[in-house]
Amino acid sequence: MDLKTRYRFAFTLCLLLLLTGLSVGLAGAQEEVPQGGGMTEGAWIALATAATMIGSAFAAGWAIATTGVAAAGATAEKPEVSGRVLIFVALAEAIAIYGLLIAFMLWTKI
Repeated sequence: MDLKTRYRFAFTLCLLLLLTGLSVGLAGAQEEVPQGGGMTEGAWIALATAATMIGSAFAAGWAIATTGVAAAGATAEKPEVSGRVLIFVALAEAIAIYGLLIAFMLWTKI
């Protein structure tokens, strides 16, 4: 699978997840339709939850890719620094965990 196909697949999956979250938020708030016909508070929260997860996942992926390459290069040159560079990769993974926690906080507010 080439890189262009992978990006298309990832973009399609993120778009599908965003629309699913939005539709769940709209379906859960059917009884409280506002006067102007706009989105309800539950729909906005669902949209914010999806955006939080998508943003944190992309940021964590980019950070892990960047620090992982640097960590592999540093470990190849100096094997004794492997423990120290692992900390930087773990800190990059924490971005996704923080995004997941915020998404759960938002989701329980619906």
